[in-house]
Formats: sequence, structure tokens, C-alpha cells
Amino acid sequence: MTVATARAGSDAATADDRVLHVEGIAKSYGPTLALRRVTLDLRRGEVHALLGENGAGKSTLVKILSGIVRPGAGAMRLDGQPYDPPSLLNARARGVSTAFQELSLLPNLTVATNLALPYQRKGPVGLGSRRLNEAYAAEVLASCNASDIAPSTLVSDMSLAEKQRVEIVRAVSHQPRLLILDEPTAALAEPEWLFRIVERLAASGVAVLYISHRLAEVRRLCRRGTVLRNGQSIQTVDLAGASDADIFRIMVGRGIDEARRTVSAAASSHCQAALTLHDLRGPGVNGVSLQVHLGEILGVAALDGQGQRELFRMLGGAAPIASGTVAVDAQPVAFASPMQALRAGIGFVPEERKTEGIFLGLTTANNISLPILDQVVRFGLIDRGRERARIACVAQRVDLAMRYVGMRISALSGGNQQKALVARVLLSGTRILVLFDPTRGVDVGTKQVIYGVIRDFAAQGGSVLLYSTELSELVHLADRCAALYRGRIAGMVSGGDLTEERLVSLATGHGEQVVA
Repeated sequence: MTVATARAGSDAATADDRVLHVEGIAKSYGPTLALRRVTLDLRRGEVHALLGENGAGKSTLVKILSGIVRPGAGAMRLDGQPYDPPSLLNARARGVSTAFQELSLLPNLTVATNLALPYQRKGPVGLGSRRLNEAYAAEVLASCNASDIAPSTLVSDMSLAEKQRVEIVRAVSHQPRLLILDEPTAALAEPEWLFRIVERLAASGVAVLYISHRLAEVRRLCRRGTVLRNGQSIQTVDLAGASDADIFRIMVGRGIDEARRTVSAAASSHCQAALTLHDLRGPGVNGVSLQVHLGEILGVAALDGQGQRELFRMLGGAAPIASGTVAVDAQPVAFASPMQALRAGIGFVPEERKTEGIFLGLTTANNISLPILDQVVRFGLIDRGRERARIACVAQRVDLAMRYVGMRISALSGGNQQKALVARVLLSGTRILVLFDPTRGVDVGTKQVIYGVIRDFAAQGGSVLLYSTELSELVHLADRCAALYRGRIAGMVSGGDLTEERLVSLATGHGEQVVA
């Protein structure tokens, strides 16, 4: 199929309706070229998609547009005027506001304080007023139909979905002419809430740069999309004239594997249980019992806040188990930390990689090799050659280029950070993977890599417990799938019954089964 391209002429943005024009933007970090040459236009009232694999340069472009970093070459114009913001506040003052993928909220402050920053509402004597801050926050939240979030709530006490909503509300509250949304639905339980906001803003003339790996929502909101690959803008496409396969080929230069996993003989025969949970209880978890067999991928489906996060954190050693038992290979185990869980045989990939999974101040190599440090130490010093050789094996399995291994992990894209986190768990030698939404916020190419890792792990006799917010992932990957509702298993489905419709029914409390 020929992909429709938005070209110069009648479909091109004119100088009058163009809010943003980016021409030949480039950015390097030492020898690493993050952006080579990016050109794009955003029109007034347009929701424009920015597409590309993790590592394609999307995050760097967002940082440049937001005033966090300066470009090394190229030019930008905002509303026809030169635009080169030296800071986030300067960009905001010019009318550019961003809701970041890696949330920028301060966890030790309240919602009200975060929404008011960097300026606090002051009382009669010139001191910051909590009452005025909370009144302002309540007004802003109400304007975005988010009044269920209390202004006085500490951000650290909120769920990831609630934090994502506050991040978006804060960006919208600055009344931008250009709103940048970087993977805004990655953690949202109800994306329709965001879609209504975006459609309202676009109708009022606000330009929106929308970055998402979920092509269904991109098609819902956007007519045009610019594809980045290896730091370059490859093509701006008319989305109505391009299939998902077309877009994927432009993004990564190869086809996409959508084949459903064939259930392994080991999993289908219901052989020995690798992981057994019996009447597991704790905050949000109300008596969960299940088994994951050798060679099996067991999915978990749930709506937001049904106890899935708490359950997976318990199994990863990141939250205490109040009662019940966990057994690995039929042997009871107990653990109080992720390291103890790993020693018991459970490798955990958590929900928030930057705050729960990786150490941003260390190199990628340091992050990956943590489980095997005792194996690469000689005379009290790390043998870098031996460490690198061990890392090379798992890096190849997760398609992580070795050039990233010596870099600080904070400099990597989100997708490459996730690959490093998965590589670390694989390097530990664990035979049980507990994965909480491992493809959240990563591009389609990285998703395919992670899918391949999961399938290969199970094919080699490993066992996987997988939660995903994308039901299609569970349908295509899992041998069986458990639905959680109100902290307990509402049903277990497999084979022909494993459909998105059935999972939704169970996850909303309809058609509930009695599960032992």
C-alpha cells in the first residue's frame, strides 16, 4: 500500500495557521547524536501525532520544545516568532506547556502545591496560603473534570493513574497555545477523560503535539502524524491513508509480528506448579489463590485499583504479605525485600521503572549486573571484562545495543531503560518472572522485543505472571488469564474463552466465577 503523505500545497500548513514550525533541529550529547534533523509543523487547533520507536528522538524533541535542553542546530518559530526557550518557565511563558511521560510532580508535596508551583498563592501578610492554594487547585481540577482528586492529598499517596491525571491537569492549567502530551494515557484507567479535554482544547484553537505508541488512540484524535527514526523526521503521514502496518514499517523499517502465541506443551498439560499462591491477603488483596505452571504465561486482567498493583508488589518483595502462603516449586518461601524475593526464585519488574526499578545515577552496566556482582568480583574489585561479557549475553536477548551499556542509564530512552531492567532480571537466572505492565509507555518495536523475551522464557520452561493494561496483550500472550475484581480472582479463562470481551466482563464484576 502507498502511504499518504501530507505534502506541500493545499494540505500544507500556511504561515497564518501555523502555531509551531521546526526546521532541521539537531542535538548531540557528546558523541551521541540524539537528533539529526527534525522538521515538522503544527497548525492551530490541530492534534498532531509524533510517532517513533523509543530512542528515535521523541523525548529529546519534547525537552527542546519545553525549554529543558537547547538544540545544537536548526531553528524553531512559535506563532511566527523565533522560539528558543532557555528554560521550562520561559517556554511556559511563551505558551508551551508539557505533560511529561516521566512524571514531574514532587511526591513530598500536596496536589495543591504542585499545581501552584513555582508560585504560591499568598495571604494578606505575604505568606504562602494553604487555603488559597487549595481553593485554586480545586478550581483547576474542576475545570478538567477531576474534582474526585482532593487538593490536600500528598502526591506520594496517590496511584500512578491519579498522578498522571494531575500531571495533565497542571499542563492544561497554564492555558497553553501549544500543549505537549508525552504518552499521556500510559497509566490512565479512563483515557476518555483525556480525549474530551484534548478535543475541547483543539476546538478552541490550541495546537496539541500528541506522543503515544497506542495507534488506536492516535487515530481517534489525530489526522496527521510525523514519524521519527534514528533522530530524523522520516515522513509526515495522513493517518487515514496509512494502515498500522504501514506506520510500523516507517518507524522501524520492518514488519510487525502479530501472531498469537501457541500454547506450549508444558503449559497446556498443567504439569508441576512453579509458583503457588494460597489465600494471599494484604491491603487491597482479599484472598488470592492461583498457580503458575512450568512453561506457562498466566495473565492478570483488572481495572485500575482492583488490587493488582498490591498483589504484584507483594510477590516482588516490595510490600508485606499480611497472611497466606507463597510456594516456589512446592516449597514455601518468605521474603521481605525484592532481593530476598529474587533469591527465592521470583524476578520482579515493577510498575514505575524510574522510581522502583533502576538507579538513575549508575551506568546501564551497573544496573544490569547488580544480581551477579558476587560473580564478577575478583580481589574485591569488579572485573569489568567479565561483567561486560555476562551483560552482552542478556543484552542480545533484549535487543539492547552494547553502546548503551557504558552510558548512565538516565541518558537512555524509556524503552531502552525497560530493556535494561528486563535484562537485569534475566541475568539473575530466575525461573519465575512477575511482570507488572512491562510494555507501558514503550514503542511498538520494544513491545515486540519484550513479547519475544516472554515467549522464549516460557518456551525454555520458565514461568511468567503478567499484568497488562492492554487486554490485547494478554489475549495474544497468555495461556490462561485471571481477572481480578475487588482484590480477589473473579474468574479464570483460557483457550477460546480468552477474549477481550470475556476479560472485561469478569474484570467489571459481571459473569463472576467461583475460583478456588
